[in-house]
Amino acid sequence: MSISSTASPLASPSVASQASPLVMRVIGACALAHLINDLIQAVLPSIYPMLKESYGLTFTQVGLITLTFQLTASLLQPWVGYHTDRHPKPWLLPVGSLCTLAGILMLAFVGSFPAILLASALVGIGSSTFHPEASRIARLASGGRYGLAQSTFQVGGNAGSAFGPLLAAAIVIPYGQGSVAWFGLFAVFAIVVLYGLSRWYRNHLDLFKLKQGTKATHGLSQKRVTFALVVLALLVFSKYFYMASFTSYFTFYLIERFDLSVASSQLHLFLFLGAVAAGTFFGGPIGDRIGRKAVIWFSILGVAPFTLALPYVDLFWTGVLSMIIGFILASAFSAIVVFAQELVPGNVGMIAGLFFGLMFGFGGIGAALLGHLADIHGIEYVYTLCSFLPLLGVLTILLPSTKGV
Repeated sequence: MSISSTASPLASPSVASQASPLVMRVIGACALAHLINDLIQAVLPSIYPMLKESYGLTFTQVGLITLTFQLTASLLQPWVGYHTDRHPKPWLLPVGSLCTLAGILMLAFVGSFPAILLASALVGIGSSTFHPEASRIARLASGGRYGLAQSTFQVGGNAGSAFGPLLAAAIVIPYGQGSVAWFGLFAVFAIVVLYGLSRWYRNHLDLFKLKQGTKATHGLSQKRVTFALVVLALLVFSKYFYMASFTSYFTFYLIERFDLSVASSQLHLFLFLGAVAAGTFFGGPIGDRIGRKAVIWFSILGVAPFTLALPYVDLFWTGVLSMIIGFILASAFSAIVVFAQELVPGNVGMIAGLFFGLMFGFGGIGAALLGHLADIHGIEYVYTLCSFLPLLGVLTILLPSTKGV
């Protein structure tokens, strides 16, 4: 993939960073790589029912698999972002994808619970190197339309997360654990795409250095900025603790409550994740137009009536409400990331790494805790308890209202 040779030339270091043009082919390549990265990641929770049956796992052990993957991703991402903000490493993108390839191939042939944990950790390490760097490249190519760039990048990941369960239902469920190895072909293609992106990035490091010098214009004190970042982190907590109940346990919920087959439950999960992808795409551009704070208000607190109703409806309305919830809830993440990046300019990679890390970390902790609760009280109890989490969206009132964000 020859991104470096075909991308439109960007502004020279003497031109203001805001004058750099929108390079959609680069943003599109970032989104494509994100799609592949998250598609591979989505294979893991998609085969949980098969792994649970094959290895006799408890819900707690299923949660520990997610926790292992999420923690290896979340703990490394902020450090990777902080370091590469100061010392760019274009080669990290294809090299990180090699870890993902190793993890997915190992997952196809493991024969024990500890080996599954190790394979999950390798996939997490690949993710930790991908998100901060690719998010930075998308922002550099945004031409100032940061919400559009972030949401396009993010929707690639959401689309991959949606197609993962669908492909798992079509390939892995009928043909067994060994067929997971076919997903290694996606990883190889991702390495090719990321190599092209790394060349473009390397050829535009002058733009990177220029944007590093960006000064804050919001007029907030350091204490106020720190407080705002804490509030954003709490909002990410409410969003991804709730999302963990879907990504890790929605299939189990549907199978237990409505007696669905594994394949049918995977289709419902695909519809939910497809709605998440759509919500993510629209959230960024809308935030560019009406402000990030308004999008965050609507996304997190606005979804509460639907989450509160979900545990009490039939199968049809469960499907409808799950798509509404996915669409509304997903619209916040791009707005949250861009909001935070504009609070702390010059630290694009660190902020992206921090919030992607929080996303994975809270999701992993949530999966482990919710799995333990499901073992004790049943899977339906988990959905009743989690339905209250979006009420934390009221914390949005504590975020600053400034021209920049």
